[in-house]
Amino acid sequence: MTVTAHRPTIAVTQHAIAAGHYLAATAGFDILQAGGNAVDAGVAAGIALGVLQSDLVNCAGVAPILIYLAERQEVVTIAGLGTWPKALDPELFMREHGGKIPLGVLRTVVPAAPDAWITALRRYGSMSFGDVAKAAIRLARDGFPMYPLMAESLKRHAERHAMWPSSAAVYLPNGRAPEVGEVFYQQELGASLQYMADQEKAASSRGRDAGLEAARDAFYRGDIARKFVAFNKAEGGLLSAEDLANYHSPVGPAERRRFGDLEVFTCGAWCQGPVLLQTLALLEGTDVTKFGHNSADYVHHLTEALKLAFADREAYYTDPAIGSVPLPTLISEEYAAERRKLIDPTKAWPEMPPPGALGAQGQVLAPSAGNPFPEPDTSYVCAADRWGNLFSATPSDGSYGSPIVPGTGFIPSNRGSQSRPDPKHPAGVAPGKRPRLTPNPALAIRGRGAQFLPFGTPGGDVQTQAMLQVLLNIFAHGMPVQDAIEQPRFASYSYPSSFAPYDYYPGRLNLEARFPEAVASELSARGHKIERWRDFEWLAGAVCAILVDPKKGTLEAGADPRRAAYALGW
Repeated sequence: MTVTAHRPTIAVTQHAIAAGHYLAATAGFDILQAGGNAVDAGVAAGIALGVLQSDLVNCAGVAPILIYLAERQEVVTIAGLGTWPKALDPELFMREHGGKIPLGVLRTVVPAAPDAWITALRRYGSMSFGDVAKAAIRLARDGFPMYPLMAESLKRHAERHAMWPSSAAVYLPNGRAPEVGEVFYQQELGASLQYMADQEKAASSRGRDAGLEAARDAFYRGDIARKFVAFNKAEGGLLSAEDLANYHSPVGPAERRRFGDLEVFTCGAWCQGPVLLQTLALLEGTDVTKFGHNSADYVHHLTEALKLAFADREAYYTDPAIGSVPLPTLISEEYAAERRKLIDPTKAWPEMPPPGALGAQGQVLAPSAGNPFPEPDTSYVCAADRWGNLFSATPSDGSYGSPIVPGTGFIPSNRGSQSRPDPKHPAGVAPGKRPRLTPNPALAIRGRGAQFLPFGTPGGDVQTQAMLQVLLNIFAHGMPVQDAIEQPRFASYSYPSSFAPYDYYPGRLNLEARFPEAVASELSARGHKIERWRDFEWLAGAVCAILVDPKKGTLEAGADPRRAAYALGW
């Protein structure tokens, strides 16, 4: 196959990392070079992303993690997503806020990322929190040059940041958003991370676990927690000291499904990860290569399958710890066979299709006015080490929904924006319940360990769509990793957005500019409402992936030029 990528695939033999920012990839690579494993490296890069992309990722946000343990041949997940405070009245937003979840501290859920990172280190890593957080601390304290995508983001959200003095002080230094090339500092964030590392060091004489627990307690029980609770209370929020102290990220098996000779793993239905598994179930038995890559037939078939999966996401996905999700049925062969009958090769569903008949009622949804593009936050990191361990994580939470807590540099997770205000909705609010998260890391294993692929992306509701396209580009179309990532991308918006105010654009299908006009015209003739993205549009996701081939003894890493993502290896 002719190589068409702008960047080379990073082909190496020892270890590799790919992350949403080049300096985060460097932070993780340094850990790998120093003898750390994939978990150590992934955590280092993940924390660094909370500094380098703090408009899109918060160090006190969410961090769903998926890990492959080579020695056990086991895939585990760490559900780095916090719950609504116990004091939440589930009718609050319907009764007092017009059915909306307002900006500010009322959308706060328990911060999960610090616990998730430390849980990963304690169970599966080898280094200390101070070791892996060193790069993030330095980048926050000493600054880094502002890059174009973040500069654009901060300008776009300047009005939001100006609402809160603590956020304005960081994101609008000197009264304006930083320009590209200016050094950007987050001194209080660096100091807070250093405080956690110092607490760990002070307790390390009692052993590594005691040190890591002390780092965790510094955040969830110590000075940081006290500042969180005091500020939240002063601003009219609900987060309590008990909510913080009692939080622990659940650890458990991944959801999984076979697709041809692949086995694909995702996190559970507390996030949208199983949408990928459902879509693969709908495509099972179909030779997608016969359509022709990125032809009208190909784009139409994948889009219609995705719409069916999104319809079930809307109807059934909820926090499995609180409600019941019929996930075994949703990803089963029998259910997919029935749902597959709804894919018409000549005609697009003009709206979101009805959900499968498993008890949910179809909804009458009003199209959203205007055409604002969604505001996806999030980043991604994957790592592979010389021992065969793999790490895949999708940290998130933007800076423009809630204020920085003064004196900490942290914004406690505002992921409540992905719950529905109506508690009767499957993803509706409830005390102790998790929102339905968009970030969803994944892993594919081919032929009982012949090849491995940790992969993922930012992009809100586009995540699973971009991940599906790259997965098929690699394993169905035989593309090198970087080529697979750089191929033109498409995305449907024919479902309610996961982000407040849950915009819905029936039939809308976005295509990057490289799609030929003949393809766009044919898709339009089938009923898709075509809108064009520019080429290499950042809203189309920023996939990172590492293809590990144990038989060859190689690792091939790629990162998406649509954002500041980069891959490194040795």
